[in-house]
Amino acid sequence: MNLNEFFGQHRKAAIAFSGGCDSAFLCYSARKNGLEFRAYYVKAQFQPEFEYKDALRFAKEYGIDICVISADVLGDENIAANPSNRCYYCKRKVFSGILKKAREDGFDIIFDGTNASDDAGDRPGMKALTEMKVLSPLRICGLTKSDVRTLSKEAGLFTWNKPAYACLATRIPEGTRITDELLRNTEEAEGFLFSLGFSDFRVRYRDGDALLQLQKEQFEAYEKKRQLIEEELGKYYKAVRLDPVPRGASA
Repeated sequence: MNLNEFFGQHRKAAIAFSGGCDSAFLCYSARKNGLEFRAYYVKAQFQPEFEYKDALRFAKEYGIDICVISADVLGDENIAANPSNRCYYCKRKVFSGILKKAREDGFDIIFDGTNASDDAGDRPGMKALTEMKVLSPLRICGLTKSDVRTLSKEAGLFTWNKPAYACLATRIPEGTRITDELLRNTEEAEGFLFSLGFSDFRVRYRDGDALLQLQKEQFEAYEKKRQLIEEELGKYYKAVRLDPVPRGASA
């Protein structure tokens, strides 16, 4: 089944919209195929502000009806305690909010942007999506991340080369309690590195320190700006360390 055929069978749905490459392409394709749909963005502590702004920008540029829902994910102890299956509880909370509002708006089916490259066996959140009967059109139609980027570029979507950006909570080690302060520190630190031209990196919290994970080709830029980075990130962390293993490489 291709995406057009899938949409031919599902003419009305709510779409979970994160502002990222996959869900943006899904919304674009749904609009192109004439679906009756509404996009739902969940604004919670785990999402950085730029994702929210990208979602609003995309919706405005492509005439997509968007609904913003607020969620206090840290108000759920199962999430804040940061267990190994935190993503399961988080997905349940986020999609429960979408489902509630979507039903009020007259939608019984929810789509999300999971693609065929996402490994279901390595993502506790996928279990929650299955339990809540969320449909993933890109995955169902066999569209990989690479496919989505190629099709998005052909369509002229500004999200086509947007780096994958996992939620801020992933920077905090399993078992370490997640707090608003840790999340804010992460967002500020990564925002600063973005402003210096770095991309596709992570600033991970490690016992009060910041562990920077960079692409190998960005190591030289880091060394040139090391003092500046250490001074700025020193506002949020006790020390700054560079992971010697390049991001994406095997340890």
